[in-house]
Parts: sequence; C-alpha cells; structure tokens
Amino acid sequence: MQITEDGLLLRPWRPTDADDVLRACQAPDIQRWTAVPRPYLPEHAHGFVTDRAPRGWKDGTSTPFAVCDAGSGELLGSCGLVSIDHTLRSGEIGYWTAPWARGRNLAARATRAVARWAFDRLELRRIIWQAELGNHASRLAALRAGFRVEGRLRLAAPAPGGSAEGWIGSLLPGEVPEPGTPGPAGPGTLEARRAAVFGRPHPELFATVGPVELRLRAMDERDMDALVTTSRDPETIRWTSVPDPYERSHAEAYLAYHRTSWADGSAACFAVADADDAYVANVDLRIARMDPLLADVGFLAAPHARGRGYLSAALGALTTWGFTTLGLARIEWRANVGNVASRRAAEKAGFRYEGVSRAAIQYRDHRVDAWLAAVTATDLPDH
Repeated sequence: MQITEDGLLLRPWRPTDADDVLRACQAPDIQRWTAVPRPYLPEHAHGFVTDRAPRGWKDGTSTPFAVCDAGSGELLGSCGLVSIDHTLRSGEIGYWTAPWARGRNLAARATRAVARWAFDRLELRRIIWQAELGNHASRLAALRAGFRVEGRLRLAAPAPGGSAEGWIGSLLPGEVPEPGTPGPAGPGTLEARRAAVFGRPHPELFATVGPVELRLRAMDERDMDALVTTSRDPETIRWTSVPDPYERSHAEAYLAYHRTSWADGSAACFAVADADDAYVANVDLRIARMDPLLADVGFLAAPHARGRGYLSAALGALTTWGFTTLGLARIEWRANVGNVASRRAAEKAGFRYEGVSRAAIQYRDHRVDAWLAAVTATDLPDH
C-alpha cells in the first residue's frame, strides 16, 4: 500500500528504515511529545519496523506509514492511524517529523494524505487527533490538515513529567484541504504566530522604575510565600476574590494555573521581581475565549511594593508585549468600583477609562459593578 501526494511518498515501514528511525527518535521533542521509549535504543527502532508496524497492518488495528520524499525516497517522518475502531469506523492519527525535514509543513501534508486515503479506502467516518497541552507544533499541523480542535480532555496515559490534559480534535470526510493549499492556520496567521510564542519556554520581560529594573518572569515555588502574604493582606481581600482565608494550597493551585494556561496558550502570567529577584507583584494577561484579539489583565502587588510605580511599569511592559508579540487588538482592565489604587495603576500604564459596567464582576457570593478601562493597539505609539 502506497500513497503519493503533494511531493510525498507514504509507504509501509521496511527493516532498512531502522537506522533512520533510531536517528530521528533521538530528537528531544519527539521523545518529549510522543510515546516512543526513553531512551530510544536500536532494539526499539528494529522492533518497530520489523514487528509493531507490520503487525498493525496485518491485524487491521493501525496503518503506520513511513513518510518519504517522492523524488529521492529519503525518509522524512512518520504518519498513520495509530488505532482504528472498525465498529465506529473511526481512527486516531499520529505523526512525527524527522529533525532533518523540519520547516516543510510535512506533518500537515502527510496527515492530509493519510486522511484522504482513510476516508476513501477504509471508509472511515471520522479521524481524531490528540496531543498533550503545550504541543503547539502538533496542534498547528492538525489545524493545517483540517482538524477542528474542539476542546480538552484528561489523557489516559500522560507522559512522565508532562501534563495530564490534552487537546482533542476531529476531522470528517469532505473537510480535508486539497494538496498544495495552505489550509487553516497557515504561515503568517494568528494561529501560527501564537503557536510560535506559546510553543517556546515562558519569556521574560523587563521594565524600569527610576533606577529599579523589574523582571517579569515565570512564577515558581520561590514566590509562594510572598504570594500567600500578599493574598492575606486586608486590601487584597477587600478588592479581589482571592480565597479567605488564603492557604498555601491556593498559591500552589494558582501556580498550576500559571503553567497550564501558558501550555494551552490561553494566558500569560508573570511574577514581577525586583533587582534581588524577590516577588513584588504578579500580572496576568488572559486571552478571551470567543475573541482571540481581545484580552484582559489582572494583577496583585505585595503590600511593601505598593505606591512605587511597579505595577504601572509591569503593566506597560505586559500590554506592549501583548500587542507586538501576540497580535492583540484590545486589552481591558476591570476592577470593583471604588478600587482607586488599581485604577490609578491601570491609567498610568495607558489604559483609558470607559465607564461603569453593571454587575460585571463576581465578588465573593454576589456580583458588583466594575470600572472599565482599555488600551488598544492603535494607542501603542502613545503607550
């Protein structure tokens, strides 16, 4: 069985592929994001091409293809149905790209070819795709292959040290883009831009307040004590909905949210640290679910750091990054009516007051009116 499409030849695996499989599967990202053994040894590669792959074809439980260059025959990657439910006529796709073949949209091209073949020859009614949260390269390939990413699910077999949650998407007959077309999430799109950002380690930003340089970095365990102290402060309790009493377990839950939201690309949360790398605040930029060009900010300042301009400087760095790096069009700030300190920090950072939103914020067990301000991408030269 062979498939030739869009400059690719997809064929069953051969024993002679073992050396190339071994070389490809040394790549850290293949070991990080797929279920290959770690470390990946010669016997694993040999067993895959001589036993597991042929057995899947024979039993009808999987259709693993070697993805090769149609002209030279060079091995470029792997793509195929990793499982097939013949009763439901549904399959699950899996793929990896060899390090020497990156940057050619290979996974999406191969996935389109396999999907088209599976719908035509196997008469499948659906193909699903799953990936661990944070695997933005796989997600981007799935989108370009026509998959609709429909949500998240808890993984049946999480990778050691990885997230217990993943994305899930599906593809139906008639939804596969034609060969040679860019398809959804092509180069230059917002999806591709965000995947490049959130697919990398959490960035660091910098801001200055007089002689003080602030560093906006990923929050970690060293910030937990300061976060607990800040969240137990009477002014924090008065104006926010942090749990009261605030325990260390709440700080740890926020840290977990911090990491998960970066992995799934829904938010960028930063600890603000002073010159001694001590926590002075945290600022969050949360992307709206229904509007990818809209986000909102949230922040807390440690009691000892209030009134020094730290929050305004950090917000300025954060919103500028949101516009220039994430391509946002509008960033909003909301706070309970009467929270003058929060409003002052937002306005100093360039947010323009727009009015009162009635019953806009859930505060403890009831809803309260909120002040609303925003900064837009067109404000950036003055920001």
